[in-house]
This record gives sequence, structure tokens and C-alpha cells, in this order.
Amino acid sequence: MSAARIAVIVAGVLATVPALAGDMRPDEARRFVAGKLFAYSCFDGSNGAGRIFADGSVAGTIQMQGKGPVRYAMMPAGTLKVKNDAVCASLRGLPFEPCFNLTQTDPNSFRGSIRGLSFAYCTFTRRNPRTSIARATNHPLALRASATAPAGAN
Repeated sequence: MSAARIAVIVAGVLATVPALAGDMRPDEARRFVAGKLFAYSCFDGSNGAGRIFADGSVAGTIQMQGKGPVRYAMMPAGTLKVKNDAVCASLRGLPFEPCFNLTQTDPNSFRGSIRGLSFAYCTFTRRNPRTSIARATNHPLALRASATAPAGAN
């Protein structure tokens, strides 16, 4: 996975910020995002879901350009940080630290773009992880009594 694509995805994750519509400050983003699950889709078709943790680490899934396998990805503590009143990413292999514009688009959705590259954005929507687990099942779970359980044992 290229560092530039990771930067775009990180921008999207960071775009999940509360408050009024418009640009968000790093402290607002941190309070809203830390530990919560967000689904995302990006300008190039990439999509997935993930969490940003309070230590600046990131864990989640990605499907590059909306094709191929869904992959699990992690970035270590300190990957995301506040620098000069902006949220920025420190990514191995990238000769600079991209910073992000964060904009709320509705009460549960946000957009993040790399500063100076407004076309390179991701849109994130907050998700309830319990409903995601329920949707992962393709058919009802068949329940049956155990043949070895004594009558009345529950």
C-alpha cells in the first residue's frame, strides 16, 4: 500500500469531527474520533472501516480502489499528531508529513482532504460496531438443543 494512499485514508478518518458544519480544529477531531468506528470511501474508490486511537495509532480495513481483497492495516502510535494547529501524519517512506483539512458535512459524516490537494479526500461516516457484526451474517444462525444436555439445564 502506498504511503500517499495511506495519507488520504488517514485524512478521511480524521475528518470525523463533531461540532458545527465547517472546518474542525485538531482538539475537536481527537475528542470525537478516538476509539470510535468509522466507515470510509475515498475519491479513488478505496473504502473500508477503521479506528483512530488516542495515542495516534490507526487500525482498520482497506480495499484499494474498491477492487480486490479487503486488507487489514495498522499504523503505530504517533502516526497521527497535532503540528502547528493542524492534524498531520508521520508515514514511513513519505519524505514529508501531510496535514489535513477536516470538514463536517452532516451530523455523522465528515470529509478529510490533504491540504493543498482538495481533490484527494475521503468521506467518513460513524458506525455502530454491533450492527456491523450483525450484518456480517449471511443467514440466520440455526439453534438446536444439545443432545448431551440434561433436561432443564440452561
